[in-house]
Amino acid sequence: MEEKIVIVAYKPKAGQQEALRKLMREHLAILKSQHLVTDRDSIIMESGDGTIIEVFEWKSRSAIEQAHSNPIVLKMWGAYAEVCDYIPIGQVEEAANLFSEFNPFI
Repeated sequence: MEEKIVIVAYKPKAGQQEALRKLMREHLAILKSQHLVTDRDSIIMESGDGTIIEVFEWKSRSAIEQAHSNPIVLKMWGAYAEVCDYIPIGQVEEAANLFSEFNPFI
């Protein structure tokens, strides 16, 4: 099995919450269009401070590496860089709880 499940935390920059939410609605579809992720649906949730957490599945380690040279993915990541910072999941307050509770992303 080569698939890799990842957990990513996107902390919105000041005033960029709605822009980040818009990007999140397109994220997985863009990766799927480039054949980089599996058909598994992602799980997207939101922490109390507005950080958005996503759990999704890459097809392989190779697919992750391919994303780093894919112009469509690079353009999308550029848009993300304008509206959020990537932070380790451990920096999200709720992650310290035995049962980490988040709000559903709608």
